[in-house]
Amino acid sequence: MILGIDVGGTHTDAVLLERFKVVRKKKVITDPENLLHSLLEVTEKVLGDISPGNLKRVVLSTTMSTNAIVQGRISPVGMILASGPGLPPSLLRINEHSHIVSGYVNHRGEEVAAIDAGEIAHIVRTLRDEGIDHVGIVGKFSTRDPKIELDIERLVRSRFTHVSLGHQMSGNLNFPRRIATTYLNAAIWETYHTFIRSITQFVAQFDAHIPVYILKADGGTIEIGQSTACPVQTILSGPAASIMGILSLVDCVEDAVALDIGGTTTDIAIFAGGVPLLEPLGITIQGHKTLVRGLRTRSIGIGGDSRVACVNGRLSVGPMREGPAASLGGPCPTPTDAMVVLGLASIGNRERAVRAIEDIASALSRPLEETAHLIMEHASREIITHVRAMIEDINNKPVYTVHELLEGAKIEPKAMYVVGGPSGAMAPRLGELFEVPVHIPGDAEVANAIGAALARTTTELTVLADTEKGRLTIVEEGIQQRVERSFTRDDAVTLCREKLRARVLAMGAWEDDIEIEITEDQSFTMVRNSCIAGRNIRIKGQVKPGLIHGARR
Repeated sequence: MILGIDVGGTHTDAVLLERFKVVRKKKVITDPENLLHSLLEVTEKVLGDISPGNLKRVVLSTTMSTNAIVQGRISPVGMILASGPGLPPSLLRINEHSHIVSGYVNHRGEEVAAIDAGEIAHIVRTLRDEGIDHVGIVGKFSTRDPKIELDIERLVRSRFTHVSLGHQMSGNLNFPRRIATTYLNAAIWETYHTFIRSITQFVAQFDAHIPVYILKADGGTIEIGQSTACPVQTILSGPAASIMGILSLVDCVEDAVALDIGGTTTDIAIFAGGVPLLEPLGITIQGHKTLVRGLRTRSIGIGGDSRVACVNGRLSVGPMREGPAASLGGPCPTPTDAMVVLGLASIGNRERAVRAIEDIASALSRPLEETAHLIMEHASREIITHVRAMIEDINNKPVYTVHELLEGAKIEPKAMYVVGGPSGAMAPRLGELFEVPVHIPGDAEVANAIGAALARTTTELTVLADTEKGRLTIVEEGIQQRVERSFTRDDAVTLCREKLRARVLAMGAWEDDIEIEITEDQSFTMVRNSCIAGRNIRIKGQVKPGLIHGARR
């Protein structure tokens, strides 16, 4: 059996799967001040008389990291940047606590200027005086050689609660994105570790030997203990869970729109030929362009609990959520209350829903049911407007799926799949507005928990070899070693596959789920004095996102 849990901002959902089919499902209100209580409550309800010893694994998805960033509930971070010449400091400082240091390595990983210990000591004193407990250290070419970052870390680590290192975030080169990724990793470290403490207590209540995983932004899982080193990977875990849930619930083979309508937001995703799209460079959150590989999604502030108001005679829905629907005792009218008035949902107290919608009807000088229809129409049209904008944006850029680059592809959705609590009430009109057949899969209200439960472990790994210098680096693993001049591109591919397999197994992958592919393959001859001096080799591989073995429909 597999237990899947989705810790959302409004509800915590749990599903119990046996032979990849849902046998039980439960939903409780999320208590953000006491996540342990929410986790225990939903698990006790879904397990009932079933012993936790029957569980093969537990997988969670969460919006905790994402919400912390979006709502600004993050720790202040000091950034120490080893940039070298090139980009002006004004383009690199991500906050008021950013400091540029003099040491750096060049594009081939050669140390050009060593770290000045006195300079670092001054920065440490400044950051401590400013009350900083978390630090990020980023060198421009740290993926070629992390020496500068490691030297700085040795000088500062005893003075701060946590230090995030840029070379551990990704094997890709992109200094501004690496700065943003490292900054966010340090900024959410405290929040994420509080969440992990709740998970640890939760598991201890049942069976500490059950393997526990968390879903990452790319739709893959990672063992919960290992995730603590790089919590930034778990941002947008919730939207990734909805994509994986839809992938497991439907037989999609065409271009399609996927919508997850929750209490606070609607998450939009696009499938190309039945395959989710990927952000190849990295996802963007709150204006921060990162190196976090993730599924391509867009979240908008329209959900079942979005605040409905009348401002200057004009109807507005969202983007704020001020609590549950009025029918459930909430402070303001919501689309859920409109659904209750129209008989599309039977949630809470209908009289409270009617009174809430009557306030809007009076402000608009419209009858009650017509007002409820207007609210639903407004919410539906807002969602479709964002869907069309996302498709237009996708079609103006190269299209990447989790498998490949689709050269010259234009996405033209032929179907729409809708999940989430309000899906039954909203899906028919959404399909009409977008003019495609609409489908609501079974168990749509707990699709995120299903997607988390059935996602397989994923990871990336980069092998860099400079045979002229006799140096090989696998930055994600912290490996630097000597390499012979005879080392070839084929040797690098073989090594990449071996290390990738070992890495993903250590992250908790099942052997049957390991599907390795090479995503980048470059080899350049280096010439000195008209003679071949060596080769510069770059091989990147991945265990790509997908469902665990046996879960495919």
